[in-house]
Amino acid sequence: MTDQGPVLAADAVSKSFGGAVALRAVSLSLFAGEAHGLLGENGAGKSTLVRILAGVIRPDGGRLLLDGKPATFRSPAEAQAARVAVIYQEPTLFSDLSIAENVLIGRAPRRSLGRIDHQAARAAVAALFAELGVALDAARLVRGLSIAGQQLVEIAKALSNDARVLIMDEPTAALTGEETAHLFEVVRRLRQRSVAVLFITHRIEEAFAECQRLTVLRDGAQVASGEIEGFTPAQAVRLMVGRALDTFYPPRRSERGAPALSVRNLSAGGAYAAIDLDVHSGEVVALAGLVGAGRSEVLRGIFGIDPREGSVRVFGREVPPADPRAAMRAGLALVPEDRRQQGLVLELSVIRNATLAILSRLRRGPFASPARERATTTEWGAKLKLKARRLSDAVATLSGGNQQKVVLSKWLATAPKVLLIDEPTRGIDVGAKAELHQLLATLARQGLAVLMVSSELPEVLGMADRILVMREGRIVGELSAAAASQEAVMAFATGHEAMLQRAHEPA
Repeated sequence: MTDQGPVLAADAVSKSFGGAVALRAVSLSLFAGEAHGLLGENGAGKSTLVRILAGVIRPDGGRLLLDGKPATFRSPAEAQAARVAVIYQEPTLFSDLSIAENVLIGRAPRRSLGRIDHQAARAAVAALFAELGVALDAARLVRGLSIAGQQLVEIAKALSNDARVLIMDEPTAALTGEETAHLFEVVRRLRQRSVAVLFITHRIEEAFAECQRLTVLRDGAQVASGEIEGFTPAQAVRLMVGRALDTFYPPRRSERGAPALSVRNLSAGGAYAAIDLDVHSGEVVALAGLVGAGRSEVLRGIFGIDPREGSVRVFGREVPPADPRAAMRAGLALVPEDRRQQGLVLELSVIRNATLAILSRLRRGPFASPARERATTTEWGAKLKLKARRLSDAVATLSGGNQQKVVLSKWLATAPKVLLIDEPTRGIDVGAKAELHQLLATLARQGLAVLMVSSELPEVLGMADRILVMREGRIVGELSAAAASQEAVMAFATGHEAMLQRAHEPA
């Protein structure tokens, strides 16, 4: 490892919010040319530490050191002036401006009379993209860019500001495998330029593949820090959650009931066509496939968010198209892929979000009963181990994983017969993932039918009783739990299923 001192360090940093302690004397050192992984469950203090390093909030105790000298960041602008850049899990770009304008915002080259030199700006950003190996048109609008593309724009913005420290908060949570691989190629180029990278992730395997140092937080305290060679993935998980996760995926279920959800000839324009599937009571069925295969669109069509043709039945009862209220009355519930945009009302309280789907049941007279709302939220919060300082706080104040738990609470409170769940553990830490897997297994044992979309193949293989693989809007293969493997799923997803047949032919 490097013989030079750290570029940026946190020395015994502490922070409290009211009576809640978020950080307890946490120390962290970031070295030039290294990637440093920061691991911890939701609520462990990772986001608080990032906000301190970014100048968003100031610590109550301890200090920051820049090149070994005490530093104080009173605002994000002061952190940026010290060449510290942050890329948050949700990119913060201006969608109606061009990529070049976003990258150079506030620093664009000028022509006479102070006018922006757009041609020079596009040329400068194109040169940055060439250096990073990024194939993006600097002149195009940000609107319509994928999350991966937006993150690459954020990296270019940091590089254009000559950042020495790049903090990346869950950068791969919404990316495909190919997008993740490309992102890490860019990060390696940044390290070659002596940039210090802080990499916050819930994906243990990524930290061990890309990082040279590791720090683990638990309940606001630093429980371990050192070179990556001093850890194993299993040790890191134990440090994060305070226990071994021997049952990350629950045991298989062998019994299933009658068909709870029956879909026939479901079609919607160019999104998907001729979808036939059944999900039985007590069964978890996964829709697998590459991003863009139409999996999320199928869930939205079943639930009635988007128009569709074909038949959807719940225990034989026909569910009319494009009518989510009718779907709810029939016993369907949908946990969407994008919790912030589609699953929550961020400015409303945790209590109100958790009870939105059942307000009519909680009425006393013309109004919902606050006592019943609180009791329902408390009950499901306990079952899902929700971490919130106050249930009356806006749900936007929660971590991403805890926001996901609120969305789950909202829909499980409806006592659904069929749960449609899209990317259930995206942005959730390893301990919360295990808890969610156990919850879904318990609900299935109690008779719930679960149709799940997940881009994480280990989760698909660990949770599903059956796997339906989609490609280009159609179901192209079905695998039982016993016959499923990552290779088999990907063979169907990429159109190479003939290789599976040849592999099982006798020699």
